Amino acid sequence: MPPPAAPAIEDAWLWGWDPTPGIVSVWAEPDGRASVWRRDPSAGLVRDDVRFRPWLILASLDDLAHLGPRLCPEHARDARNGAPRITYRELAGPGALRFLVRAGDMATLTAAILHGAARRLGRPVGHLRDLPDDQLLVLPPEEQYLVATGRTYFRGLRFDDLRRLQLDLETTGLDAARDRIFLVAVRDPGGAIELLEARGDRPADEADLIARLVEHVQARDPDVIENHNLHGFDLPFLAERARLLGVPLALGRAGPPGLRPRAARRGIASPGNPQRRIRYTVPGRELIDTLDAVLRHDFAARDLPGHGLKAVARHLGLAADDREHIPGAQIHDVFRRDPARVRRYAAADVAEVAGLARLLGGAAFALAGMAPRRYERLADAGAATGVIDPLLVRAYLRSGAALPAHEPGDGTPHSGAALHLFAAGVAHRVVKADVASLYPSLMREYRIGPARDRLGVLLAIVDRLVEHRLAAKARGRAAPAGSPERYVAEAMSAAMKLVVNSAYGYLGATGLTRFADVHAANRVTQHGRAVLALLCRELAARGVTLLEADTDGVYFAAPAAWTEADERRVVAEVAALLPARVHLEFDGRYAAMLSHEPKNYALQPYDGPLVLRGVAFRSRRAEPFGEAFLRRALEPLLAGDLIAVQDAYIATVTALRRRALPTRDVAARVRLTKSPEQYLAARDTRHELVYEAVLASGRTTWTIGEHVRVYRATRGRSRLLVEPSEEIEGDDAPIPADAAQARDPCNPHDPHDPRDYDIEHYLRVLRDTYAARLVRALSPEDYAAVFADPEQPSLFARPLRDARPILTPMAVPELAPETASPALYR
Repeated sequence: MPPPAAPAIEDAWLWGWDPTPGIVSVWAEPDGRASVWRRDPSAGLVRDDVRFRPWLILASLDDLAHLGPRLCPEHARDARNGAPRITYRELAGPGALRFLVRAGDMATLTAAILHGAARRLGRPVGHLRDLPDDQLLVLPPEEQYLVATGRTYFRGLRFDDLRRLQLDLETTGLDAARDRIFLVAVRDPGGAIELLEARGDRPADEADLIARLVEHVQARDPDVIENHNLHGFDLPFLAERARLLGVPLALGRAGPPGLRPRAARRGIASPGNPQRRIRYTVPGRELIDTLDAVLRHDFAARDLPGHGLKAVARHLGLAADDREHIPGAQIHDVFRRDPARVRRYAAADVAEVAGLARLLGGAAFALAGMAPRRYERLADAGAATGVIDPLLVRAYLRSGAALPAHEPGDGTPHSGAALHLFAAGVAHRVVKADVASLYPSLMREYRIGPARDRLGVLLAIVDRLVEHRLAAKARGRAAPAGSPERYVAEAMSAAMKLVVNSAYGYLGATGLTRFADVHAANRVTQHGRAVLALLCRELAARGVTLLEADTDGVYFAAPAAWTEADERRVVAEVAALLPARVHLEFDGRYAAMLSHEPKNYALQPYDGPLVLRGVAFRSRRAEPFGEAFLRRALEPLLAGDLIAVQDAYIATVTALRRRALPTRDVAARVRLTKSPEQYLAARDTRHELVYEAVLASGRTTWTIGEHVRVYRATRGRSRLLVEPSEEIEGDDAPIPADAAQARDPCNPHDPHDPRDYDIEHYLRVLRDTYAARLVRALSPEDYAAVFADPEQPSLFARPLRDARPILTPMAVPELAPETASPALYR
């Protein structure tokens, strides 16, 4: 690896180098105009209009050779009468992308490249994205500006310094082509909530409401507009209604009215290309969807009951005790009868969004102070290609170094991480020993980075991030609980952890990331296996029962005579044997654990609610009745009460047979992964339940990525279940006329709920899918007794009064000492 760079250079790689404080938004145009909005403590909001030279990086100048003398080296730009329109600078080093090419505007540069590419290929080339990735690198205008200037967002600002406005639409339905907006709740940056209402049901009344919303936003002039599922529902619905009604939607701080589309990982389907996802953006304001922060949090923590606003706010303690709840399908009807109730409901929505954004949005805020991207883009960006790649690109250009192109790799497979299940069933007195950021720590310890990263930027960034994260954690612990200082420190720590933990994934993502190196990733994996083997051997030698081990740490059961002090002592002893940068920490203790499969388990803390991990116990696709049964059965199982487990099973069987469960409880939430054309082309050879349900509802179109709820009805039918609700997480289609529709799924007597599900099918699902997840906790005889059909009791069933859960050792590879590197022993 290359020698380390000077600290000042590494700081510039991580934070940028321009000290301009207070940037809250950047907007750049392809013609080289950029606007920068800054918060100045003395002058308030300041707008700077500047010029920059749009740029891209090419592997070769061949496609610009036709320019002749109009293309010249950058240092000769002013040497002639009238500066040349296109200049280039050759970057140093072996990287394939080595020519930094600039022009006064992007259109000129693009036209010149496409003209040359068409001549070279002998066919028209319509867009830069039609050229291979190994021939060029082109960024959005704002990122070109930020990379070139070394500027970043929010320097010197705290999260609470931003002017944040929350808005939430209440509509008569989900279809913007036929439904309308009748109320908008707005929470101002100062915390005041105002409810804007249509003054009637005419199109002119809705147009007036939208116009008043625009005036309200302009008058409050927020830096950020927030809502939950803002990009999945509110903005697309608002944009379409404004278009249909002819209302100028001037929500930005500059430019003509209207929302502008941009490519995104998640969002609505592009009207011209359903396979492409888009979001909306406006100049001068950042449009933040709190659903992104929820998904990012749950990906790491896996502790949320759902992703909808109500469920998350309740789980995180943001919902008031008297919070108004109204089923989504009934909101407009309730508004007609009791508008005050809907007003309270809508006001609670924006209040919860504000709290949610502050609680979970700090990581994106902190990332915007590092990476050269707009704040709103970092909020939904993946950590590898969305954060690490921009940091590396900026660092290389700052150093005048050529960049490598994406490469497909040499066919070497990426070796998987070590994962061991030592015992399955129920264990007691469980301890988790956590290995903090194992793979990044090993990258640092053994200086393993990408071979093509000749400047050593990735390792330098990881080093600096770890150092800054430890300092941020210390500042957070020292700051008073609930203080802005503590919040900022914790947000910074979370952002840095996100990037650090993605470094290994970046390394192994062959073909997806610019500096991917599967050989380096495999060396890290080898060291990781050795560390894990050492941990497990040393813990076992101290008398614990190993349960499960992976790169996150080790679960083990302590002997009955041990105290918490003994548990901590053993973890500390083993931690002392590890390499200097690998840290083993005592991470928690639990009364009991059901170990089902690797990374699929249930934990019962000594004090607190049940903790579920893995798709076996928490899956977005699972039928709610099955998950409810598991939650009801797991607590008594972990307490050793098999009679109560049996009671939970019998109660669920009885509820199914009596159709006491609403249809929603048996419907699975499924993501559509095939287009109508793809499914219909193969339909003659294979029928799939979910697509047959969609077709049977009368729908003929849908988009890839859309989520639907389906269930099996009587006579082998598959049906689509639609529940209009504001708790939307993805794309939503108009309600098909032939779909099952429960108006109030919480009402057991809802006459609109068909409850025509196939009872025998769901009894099999209960027994073969959900009860089967407890099979490893019971002997075969006890399992048969607990989950026997209550209508067909066996004369020979085993009594459960004295039965107890079991723990069974599993066959695992021997953790031999020679598998560990001698360097691990200190």
